[in-house]
Amino acid sequence: MPMTPDRLYLDHAATTPILAVARDAMAHAMEAWANPSSPHAEGRAARAMLEQARRDVAKAYRWDGELLFTSGASEALAIALHRATVPRRLMSSVEHDAVIRAAPGAKVVAVDSLGRIDLAALAAALDGDPALVCVQYANSETGVRQPLGAIAEIVRRAGGLLLVDAAQMPPGADPDGIAQANFVALSAHKRGSPPGIGALLVRDLASLAPTGGQERGYRGGTENVPAAVGYAAALAEPEDLAAMAALRVRLDDAITRSGGEVVAIGADRHPAIGSYRMPGLAAATQLIRFDMAGIAVSAGSACSSGSMKPSHVLGAMGWDAEAAREVVRVSFGRTTTASDIDRFVREWRTIMRSIRGNDLLGAA
Repeated sequence: MPMTPDRLYLDHAATTPILAVARDAMAHAMEAWANPSSPHAEGRAARAMLEQARRDVAKAYRWDGELLFTSGASEALAIALHRATVPRRLMSSVEHDAVIRAAPGAKVVAVDSLGRIDLAALAAALDGDPALVCVQYANSETGVRQPLGAIAEIVRRAGGLLLVDAAQMPPGADPDGIAQANFVALSAHKRGSPPGIGALLVRDLASLAPTGGQERGYRGGTENVPAAVGYAAALAEPEDLAAMAALRVRLDDAITRSGGEVVAIGADRHPAIGSYRMPGLAAATQLIRFDMAGIAVSAGSACSSGSMKPSHVLGAMGWDAEAAREVVRVSFGRTTTASDIDRFVREWRTIMRSIRGNDLLGAA
């Protein structure tokens, strides 16, 4: 169903609405569509659009290596995990389901109670045996950011390669961190672009086994030129991360004062992602209540929330299954305002009163 003015959308970490500039850019590219591998004038024109989009996306992330367009972050992660030229795979215990599916035999490295990877355990796991290490820039459920610089140094000393899952990373958010990575997986539809497009940033193509076909021989299939052009156009539209961080602080404070629990409140977190526990009420019920009130939020990442299984991310952070089932995720986009946060908090308090009684929140 379309997003209507009376509804409040707070699930931008799952996907964010396509920006008008991206739609316009795609429409223009569709009018000039031709196969970019064709040698005729129309094909060369399509190739020129594709290569300009490639340069623009790389520039947005301040990347001076190679960029391969993919169908999204999941495919980008799978390409690196399946074909990186080191023998082993390591991941943190809080990685996205797409990583777990793509590397089922990977060695798992523990995290602390705030969801940050145990650097000593990572160093021990890498000792004398190079591997591809996969970590998220920011966890898609909790928003917790990993210390990419410290991780990169450990991986580099061990002769390994670092893959950063940056599906949730706005351009410019951590240029120093991703500059130290060997591979970076990007998602377009979380940045106001169409679904079905993403990218894998590659520091050195020699570290990735080719398969032939398009994208410099590293991904088969006709390139999606209109989507790539739309992706580049969306990335040119700024995201006010400072404003989003202020909104998340506002929400953190209100949830705490309202009897809720902020997940990983002591950690460095994504400015636009927060997870919150409402003690005594399952997330599944919360989602229904919020949806009935016209508010869209989620429980965990969109790829796993439908199952309503206990979050493996919260489990790795030491949460018991019952508490983990009471956590919902709230995430912001370019259009989120302070009044939106206040509306969500009012509904949160209404739900809390219904399960705890009026006295609990009388002074909140």
